[in-house]
Amino acid sequence: MKDFLLPADLQGLHIHFVGIKGTGMAALTEILCQRGARITGSDVADTFYTDQVLAACGITASLFNEANITDDLLCIIYSSAYNKDTNCELAEAHRRNIPCLLYSQALGQLSAHAYSCGIAGVHGKTTTTGLTGTILQQFDLPVQVLAGSLISSFGGSKPQDSLGKQGSCTLSQGTEFFVAETCEYQRHFMDFHPKKIILTSVESDHQDFFPTYEDILSAFVDYICLLPENGQLIYCADDAGACEAAALATKKRPDIQLLPYGETAEGAYKVRFGQVEAGCQYFYLAGFGEQAFRLEVPGRHLVLNAAAAIAMSVELLKVHEPSLTNDALAQRLASGLASFRGGKRRSELVGRKDKLVILDDYAHHPTAIKTTLEGYRAFYPGYKLVVDFMSHTYTRTAALLEEFASSFGAADQVILHKIYGSARENASASGVDGTTLYQATCKYHPNVRYYQEILDAAQDLEQELVQGDPQFPQGIVFVTMGAGDNWKLGRELWRRLANEK
Repeated sequence: MKDFLLPADLQGLHIHFVGIKGTGMAALTEILCQRGARITGSDVADTFYTDQVLAACGITASLFNEANITDDLLCIIYSSAYNKDTNCELAEAHRRNIPCLLYSQALGQLSAHAYSCGIAGVHGKTTTTGLTGTILQQFDLPVQVLAGSLISSFGGSKPQDSLGKQGSCTLSQGTEFFVAETCEYQRHFMDFHPKKIILTSVESDHQDFFPTYEDILSAFVDYICLLPENGQLIYCADDAGACEAAALATKKRPDIQLLPYGETAEGAYKVRFGQVEAGCQYFYLAGFGEQAFRLEVPGRHLVLNAAAAIAMSVELLKVHEPSLTNDALAQRLASGLASFRGGKRRSELVGRKDKLVILDDYAHHPTAIKTTLEGYRAFYPGYKLVVDFMSHTYTRTAALLEEFASSFGAADQVILHKIYGSARENASASGVDGTTLYQATCKYHPNVRYYQEILDAAQDLEQELVQGDPQFPQGIVFVTMGAGDNWKLGRELWRRLANEK
């Protein structure tokens, strides 16, 4: 089984997914279905938004059962949440000697069959992947794109269009090129075979696996060094960690081509910010003259992600058609970018009614929280900004307690809850809980409230959102934020306030 490799031609081959409802797993399911594989999968009974992704592929997840493991299987692809000691299907596959690939291994093997590009970073990789795919829809590049969430602008004449406005995790226009979000956790991205890499950011995170900043930095440096000779690193010049990783990697590999982007970058992808007008953020890039680019999602950090996506798109298009010039591309790049509407849990609009806007965002690291809230503040001038945050993992909260506590400065009101823990950590050993973060945040912010359970806040918030706040005549922006399940609060409030049944 150690020598097993996914073949390039998957037409008619049967592959079974264990934990198929995971976001990455559902996205990979789409990719393999588009390549002709016959997919089955299993998971828990709970309903997730990925059930709709799977349904669009003609797949209904079964419950875990060893009877799902049959001898006609080419292989099994499984989520890192499961192993053969705890999952009956993986145990049965092991007994039958059926090859089993971790999600990251399967993604890596798939990448070996194409001109592949990895999008990495502690922040922004899902949005940057979605932006890249949205731009590439404007061109005839034979590419598949895999993002770690539903991207509302992914579409075209593809089977996943039955999702309608909800979008898809993938874009499929051919298989010569492959662009995928790649994850640093447990060094999963080391299975990937990149020809080009976008690096958005590097800083301390996943402290259960990377106890120090140096540990996570080393992982990114090793990933960059997977690039082939004269491979290309597109990195954010405004992010200190990304710059440090780029410098360390090129000390080891001087052949790597560096392509910076950002306000402090030199070259074609130097960003100049324009105005925020009528719900659009405008910006310019040095290599495209006075061509105005616009985004209809909030945040200066998303402009940086857009610059990275433009850079990746242009460099891929030049590989496919070397004679292309920036002038010939500019308007189509701008048109593609303008069609981007975000992704699931990435500045997602839950509902808008009268003077109320309800949003949901996955930001779960202090830097992402700070920049996202600042983006909302600029995008919604005159509105009261209320953030409901649920911290994810005890280890991250303990390691970055003061950073979390001081990250809500752009918000007018902060609501906190218990910590959303992970099965992989020891909560009692961390020495923190939700009230610890609440007490720390009160030192930095004058308006903080705490509700242990998320829906405990619903009644108070419903009343406050209906009444409004006379100090903010424009209205209220209420955002649920974090990698926990407090997104349920925003949807419950919208259900009540929009009188939905």
